Amino acid sequence: MDNSMIETYLAQRLDALVDSRVKEAMRYSLLAGGKRIRPTLLLEALKGYGLDPKLGLSLATALEMIHTYSLIHDDLPAMDDDDLRRGRPTNHKQFNEATAILAGDGLLTLAFEVASETMAEAPLVVRCIKELSKAAGAEGMVFGQCLDMFETPTSQWQDIAQVHHYKTGCLLSIPLKLAAILAHRSEEEISKWEQIGFDLGLAFQIQDDVLDVVQSEEQLGKSNSDAKNEKVTAVSILGLTKAQDMYQELYTRSNRGIEQMGEFQGQALIALIAQLATRKK
Repeated sequence: MDNSMIETYLAQRLDALVDSRVKEAMRYSLLAGGKRIRPTLLLEALKGYGLDPKLGLSLATALEMIHTYSLIHDDLPAMDDDDLRRGRPTNHKQFNEATAILAGDGLLTLAFEVASETMAEAPLVVRCIKELSKAAGAEGMVFGQCLDMFETPTSQWQDIAQVHHYKTGCLLSIPLKLAAILAHRSEEEISKWEQIGFDLGLAFQIQDDVLDVVQSEEQLGKSNSDAKNEKVTAVSILGLTKAQDMYQELYTRSNRGIEQMGEFQGQALIALIAQLATRKK
């Protein structure tokens, strides 16, 4: 994955802000590395449709800002109470809780300013912002976090899968959906991309649960706090082998969906999914 264009634009948008402790905290988490999966999915999907990826750069940047804000808040003592993220102290450990909250707020707000600058027809931009808001908000990722925090002490796999659908799947599905919208595809095709994204999201989260078991915190570069918090995971319900088989099948199903997209040139996107399927953190 060549993330140079994404990294450059993220840094430029932060540089334009007034200097402050909040800006420093935003920079600390946003530019701390990371796989940039969500923005890369969007840009690769646009290229698969023969479009210039720069068309989606603002939306891709907004997606990464939203993802990073969610990590900052997820790590807080009131949530998962984690100490390590991307190989470094979490934001509230490096600064303090108040600054971390404000840094997350700043990234979320800046994301929609950046998204509004998408260089496409106004109706498409408005729709993209609306879809992004739903995916990130109380019908999407935030709802998934709510389920995860307050409503999931269960041994039923379908309940855990629902959490993953919203908490992880929504922000892995939306980049593919946005690319199809920008490419003027049919509603049926947009819906197919959305399902591919949800399969990717479930695969990604099950894989995370597996890695939390088989890798150390040092290898992962983040706290594996599920055991500490006594959370039910794919591994605790399904067992390690079945969980591994399930996420591999979901990645395979995503690839099949891409291959069935007709004129879409999906080789690069499938190659990206192959990298995800074999990741170690």
